[in-house]
Amino acid sequence: MTEHYDALETREPASRERDQFAQLRRQLIHAIAHAPELAKRLAGIDPEAIDSREALAHLPVLRKSDLAALQKSKPPFGGLDARAGGGVRRIFASPGPIYEPEGPGPDHWRFARALFAAGFRPGELIHNCFAYHFTPAGSMLETGAHALGCAVFPGGTGQTEQQVMAIADLAPAGYVGTPSFLRIILDRADELGVALPSLGKALVSGEPFPPSLRDALAARGIHGYQAYATADVGVIAYETPARDGLVVDEGALVEIVRPGTGDPVAPGEVGEVVVTPLTNPVYPLIRFGTGDLSAELPGRSPCGRTNLRIRGWLGRADQATKVKGMFVHPGQIAAIVKRHPEVRRARLVVDNAGGSDRMILHVEAAGMDSALADAIVESIREVTKLRGEVTFRASDELPNDGKVIDDLRKLE
Repeated sequence: MTEHYDALETREPASRERDQFAQLRRQLIHAIAHAPELAKRLAGIDPEAIDSREALAHLPVLRKSDLAALQKSKPPFGGLDARAGGGVRRIFASPGPIYEPEGPGPDHWRFARALFAAGFRPGELIHNCFAYHFTPAGSMLETGAHALGCAVFPGGTGQTEQQVMAIADLAPAGYVGTPSFLRIILDRADELGVALPSLGKALVSGEPFPPSLRDALAARGIHGYQAYATADVGVIAYETPARDGLVVDEGALVEIVRPGTGDPVAPGEVGEVVVTPLTNPVYPLIRFGTGDLSAELPGRSPCGRTNLRIRGWLGRADQATKVKGMFVHPGQIAAIVKRHPEVRRARLVVDNAGGSDRMILHVEAAGMDSALADAIVESIREVTKLRGEVTFRASDELPNDGKVIDDLRKLE
């Protein structure tokens, strides 16, 4: 039995980059021609010049937090869609509300590859417990399962006892859904005295999948793997039997950038996940900022897949906070840092020592002296319109956790 979905997963990284940037240039040409808002955002960009990650980093980031406002001003998709002559099969809604179109392709959200890595094979039955109502998760997994050649039982959410009986009667090979709901189903099966021996694998998403739950499932003979995906861009990365990080999907370009900016971080540093899907002509999002934190892992996966690997979900990059009635954003901290080339890294710590809000910018910098401190204090005031202090930290002393703003007031 083959270990990989196709040859794309094991190609040399240089070949992948070359092929993917050729896809990206085609996607950019299509987006500029058919998606009015993207054409405006990319005005003056020559698609043929976007031939490397360095060139890609100069394009603007479209953040998830901007989508709801854009869609409200230009319904239904904010002018980001490129539906030349139609092409939308279904439309879903996520909280916000944010609306997501499903294109006509056989695996619009690219889940077949993640299902294969989790052990699913053509001809099997999958019990799908992702929601089918309003949100796209159920359809995301179902279309991927069909593309892989699997049948699907659309279990959806809730009705735990009926879920148990359907699994017992139909004997599916595996489960897809949130990890917590799988545990609920198994616990209910135990209460009912119903064995579910057919369940041997699971692909879970939508929640953290801690090792303790993974091991508990394995003890019952269920090998669970996780996929990282969003309704906007589909699968971003997925776990493989190597269990060594998440492998980035072949149909997406993934960057890790400093929160509040579009600037790539150094390999291994925690930053915001920015995704450019390469196979979605209906909704060609370019440099989509997910608001999630992750980090690149070094080297190649032991499973033989050669694409970039990331550590998985490490928290949220949307760290804006309100100080003395005014919002402070990660992008403002990035703007302050850019004013001072000596500063390598910075983190704004907000507390309320003495009952009054206080901002202290912790910086790692070359040439730490009072003149630099005074200049940074002035930049804080000019950029945020608030007073702040500066404290210098030793090189690499600031934690590598992606935090740009650390609001300690919520802990006090």
